[in-house]
Amino acid sequence: MGTRISIPVATTLTRQLKRSGKAVVLANGCFDLLHVGHIRYLNAAKRLGDVLFVGVNSDGSVRRLKGAGRPLMDEDERAEIISALEPVDYVVVFDGETADQLIEQLRPDVHAKGTDYIPESVPERSTASSVGGKVVIAGDPKAHSTRDLIATIVERFGRQGCEPS
Repeated sequence: MGTRISIPVATTLTRQLKRSGKAVVLANGCFDLLHVGHIRYLNAAKRLGDVLFVGVNSDGSVRRLKGAGRPLMDEDERAEIISALEPVDYVVVFDGETADQLIEQLRPDVHAKGTDYIPESVPERSTASSVGGKVVIAGDPKAHSTRDLIATIVERFGRQGCEPS
């Protein structure tokens, strides 16, 4: 079970961990509606190193990326859920549309991205490389996405959702 920490604390901690020979992995995402793809992604990311940090996009960041109707849950709730997952060691909330600034600060050995990416499409690829890290695609190759899950809910229950009878 993970612990939510601030970015400055995470920065200090990653430096200490790396000095002690630990491999630091950073995964990130909006995690707006948790699904099995997220679980498989984080489990696979944890296997890439010793300590898993998970960056969770802030509410403002999610709104800029996904539109005015998102996030579905606020950042505190999303961070709490991610913190409760077994493979997660630490959770940090960040405000960027990408994790570039977080990577620059934490300098992870590995930046894990989900299988909705291919290595060439990872927006943080050059930043990870510039700090001496590598990008690894992690998770279940079967496509899982929050976007598709929301579309399925809308298709089945209408835009207003399922009303109680």
